[in-house]
Amino acid sequence: MQVTTPDDYDRHDGLGLAELVARGEVTPAELCEEAIRRAESLNPRLNAIVTPMYDIGRKTASGPLEDGPFRGVPFLLKDILHAWAGVPMSHGSAALRDYVPDYDSEIVRRFRAAGLVVLGKTNTPEFALMGVTEPEAFGPTRNPWNPEYTPGGSSGGSAAAVAAGIVPLASATDGGGSIRIPAACCGLFGLRPSRGRVPVGPAQAEVWDGASSDHVLTRTVRDSAAMLDAIRGPDDGAPYRVAPPERPYLEEVRRDPGHLRIGFNTTSPLGLDVHPECVRAVEETAQLLEDLGHRAEPAAPDVDGPGLAKSYMTMYFGQVAADIRELIERVGRGPTLGGLEPATRALGLLGQTVSAGDYVAAKRRWNDFGRAMGTFYRSYDLYLTPTLAQPPARIGELQPSTAERFATRVINALGLGRVLLASGVVDKLASEGLSRTPFTQLANLAGLPAMSLPLHWTADGLPCGVQFIAPMADEATLFRLAGQLEQARPWFDRRPDMSRANG
Repeated sequence: MQVTTPDDYDRHDGLGLAELVARGEVTPAELCEEAIRRAESLNPRLNAIVTPMYDIGRKTASGPLEDGPFRGVPFLLKDILHAWAGVPMSHGSAALRDYVPDYDSEIVRRFRAAGLVVLGKTNTPEFALMGVTEPEAFGPTRNPWNPEYTPGGSSGGSAAAVAAGIVPLASATDGGGSIRIPAACCGLFGLRPSRGRVPVGPAQAEVWDGASSDHVLTRTVRDSAAMLDAIRGPDDGAPYRVAPPERPYLEEVRRDPGHLRIGFNTTSPLGLDVHPECVRAVEETAQLLEDLGHRAEPAAPDVDGPGLAKSYMTMYFGQVAADIRELIERVGRGPTLGGLEPATRALGLLGQTVSAGDYVAAKRRWNDFGRAMGTFYRSYDLYLTPTLAQPPARIGELQPSTAERFATRVINALGLGRVLLASGVVDKLASEGLSRTPFTQLANLAGLPAMSLPLHWTADGLPCGVQFIAPMADEATLFRLAGQLEQARPWFDRRPDMSRANG
């Protein structure tokens, strides 16, 4: 059977396509060509793929493939951290458009071992810094549900490609919500693994001081589980050793989760507004949980929300400053800083103003958040919140104004980091971003596994996700519950009208 019609390709998830390959009903080359056809048709409008790797994909699909769970399945890599030797990796920045790594990252090696056929790199904001995907170097990625809206970030390109049906799954990273945010914006399943569950070597020991984890965005829970089975476990020299799961995660998806105690909260930890649709998403999910035999009641951990945001932003500023220094070392000072977006340079200046003592003090607060969650889990198995405080933003809505951009460029040119800090320009950018995404950073700083599920759509047809956070290393409970919710309220067949993307 040749996969030539939308139904042939769309009615299967990644594991389903791999099953067709295993039975000889379709070849990896046929799947590859269908994915490329879709990419060439849809990407001019969505701008999800920034570096096509079609020739590499065709060569991979026509040769011997690893006999993994996703043998022959088309796949895309996020264009940051997930290095493929000989292929540019821009990190969403014009300053790195010509950077070509000479190594494969460990996670890419594991993706290959899973049998995947990689077809390209997906769009991401510069240095994966934003919850929207609108880098100056490549332009904005658009949401397949409505091209006037963002697919979220920073894994927005991967999310848009999966939601549009170009590929059934794609790689992603999550340092502050960058798997869960685009999952919520695009109607996908997105799980952020526990700190140390998935390797980030060999170029890093940990990313963003361990706040970041790598995984995938998928249409089904089982694809996510099977992929985590394929990529989990430390690589050589990894700083963390997380206890392995009791059984494969794929088996957990089919297991009864039992009767869970779930505390839910719809109040922003920053004390800001939460959109009624996001509140409704959680309330409807809580009722569904009760109908399924779980106990769901209002409750929240004793976490200082503004303090967590400050701790997160201190890390964020410092990491950008370090990234810029590394960039200068990698490609040279001359063209580098001119290739960076003004906001990124401003964040780097802020990072330079943070003292070592202030940075360490902020990092030590991560323990407070983890301990608070530990106390919460004495009474509850999971914590439920909206994934986002607001529905997806319109393209360009969160970009700085002309006056703010001018002020930022002037201060960057003068190197006045402390003046910039006092000006409030970057604080405004950061607070606007976190006001829409105040629920996700807790899992990152505490190192906990968390997932976003597409259980609600707004009145105007935009996805609206809900987030569950589990105790450290307990991805199994998340997968069991996600499998049950997927059965109770299926979302796989709910797809965007891609004729709008071609309009």
